[in-house]
Amino acid sequence: MAFVYDATLAGRNPDEGTMGRTQTAPKNRDPYLGKVVAGRYRLEARLGEGGMGVVYRARHVLIDRVVALKLIRPDLRGETHLRAWMLREARAANRVDHAHIVDIHDVGETEQGELYLVMEYLTGTALSSEIAKGPMPVSRAVDILEQMCAALARAHDLGVVHRDLKSDNIMLTDRRGRADFVKILDFGLAALARDHRLAPKGAVFGTPEYMSPEQARGEDARPASDLYALGILFFEMVTGQLPFRSHDRDTLLEMQKSAPPPRPRALRKDLPEAAEAICLRLLQKRVEDRFRDGHHLQEELKRLQRSLPSTVWEVTEKPVVQSSAQAVPPPPAPSPGVVEWSRRAANFLRATARAYPNGKAPEEIRKASEHIWELAARASRLEGELASHSKKLEAIEKRGRALRAEIGRKVEELAGEESRALREAAAERERAMRLSELRMQAEQDLVAAQQKVRAGGGAEAHQELGAARARAEAYAAVIGDYERRARDREKYAGGLRKQIEDLKSQLQRYSEALENDLQAGRDRIAARVREALGYEKAFMEASGVLLEHLRQRPECRELLESVAKEIAEERGNRAGV
Repeated sequence: MAFVYDATLAGRNPDEGTMGRTQTAPKNRDPYLGKVVAGRYRLEARLGEGGMGVVYRARHVLIDRVVALKLIRPDLRGETHLRAWMLREARAANRVDHAHIVDIHDVGETEQGELYLVMEYLTGTALSSEIAKGPMPVSRAVDILEQMCAALARAHDLGVVHRDLKSDNIMLTDRRGRADFVKILDFGLAALARDHRLAPKGAVFGTPEYMSPEQARGEDARPASDLYALGILFFEMVTGQLPFRSHDRDTLLEMQKSAPPPRPRALRKDLPEAAEAICLRLLQKRVEDRFRDGHHLQEELKRLQRSLPSTVWEVTEKPVVQSSAQAVPPPPAPSPGVVEWSRRAANFLRATARAYPNGKAPEEIRKASEHIWELAARASRLEGELASHSKKLEAIEKRGRALRAEIGRKVEELAGEESRALREAAAERERAMRLSELRMQAEQDLVAAQQKVRAGGGAEAHQELGAARARAEAYAAVIGDYERRARDREKYAGGLRKQIEDLKSQLQRYSEALENDLQAGRDRIAARVREALGYEKAFMEASGVLLEHLRQRPECRELLESVAKEIAEERGNRAGV
């Protein structure tokens, strides 16, 4: 628990932990810093701003969890479809629940109508920063691409398309000693498949440098659109530059629609041909000419990885956080909790006794001393109650995450098998199509031989007729075998698809039920947090009264020095420094 006393506001009249009121802030300082969103998340530092929102480092006031919190941009609050997209960001990412996709802890709307999204706090390096250093070792680039592909394959299996993949929203982190552990951020433009209600017709969303030809034409993004963006990223990682560049947006979109990409090996001679082939296939203009899906691409990437020599690389640059352009320091130590309130209350009581040994303190000081001790006791009891509620909520979250991950893995396994079956069926049909031309020629030869026989041809004509008939029948039999095998694989794939859809329906039902349980728990905590913040406000006011009155008394200076020092340190923490 970290039910905290905000010392930066001691002696002032703060707001009540909401985002709706503003305070006088120093010049160039974000006025939101220090505020509490939804009664749970106190904003500590501004990390950056994206197309839809501002991202802050925040701390949960109950469990001391450091998180990244996105608030929708103030100028977009009236944009209903964008607000709906941001809500879907959490639902879409949570439904996928993949190790390489940023975790979403909470999503909601404040009483003032401000939408917020709470994500895991990541410390790492944006892929764009690594690309800016120049071309990467091929093994490293393929490793990063394979992780992105694994995450997107799962997302696509569950009907989620990212729509705006780019190097700025790919984070490279260090996870349990594993360097370059990929985290994909910002599913803010994610679209659940076949849901067109929230996007204006013909709207073009995304980043032009990474936009697929179909997106550039204003069409809906699809899984293949994400694969095209992976092609741009792969090209960028191995060459150090984008395949299509222009300062003019319209020109760039036209290049995405029609201009052939440069060959990566023309820019990097040591690039393996297999790597270039993968890159160019991803960058095909026609959707059907790219890889069938993420599973297909992942198989090819793993095959390429096996052919590459093992390469060791090091990342020595100072990390940045949440795609921020500048390095951000690690989160400060947690603020003092309720136990610290009791210690401070005791110091204030001792200081009051020293200042007024006869017990005749002014009425205001006497009441403040008694009140601050009472508040510390109440807050301590409330902290225990909130700890119990929080543990129950964490248990629900853990159960939901495990369930989503389990179903997601099953869907991924079935979808991978479905992908192979459909590719095998397509290969059988392609073989049949190639033989169809030979069969047509054989049938034409058969007709010609029959005409010769009817025209009175001799034994040679009959031999020619027999040979033509044998060839036509042989081709028909082989083509029939190919088509039969194709139908069998397609039937098998159809059975897999039914299992996948059943699992997706199951996942949706479970997710909705768990979300209802989570929301009920959050509501219970929110009610108690409002009470806790009331205690905090009263504690700050009483502290301000006592500190202002007693700090001038020489006999109290020693007792209050530590309190004043702690207040100064906490003021720095609240300011995000």
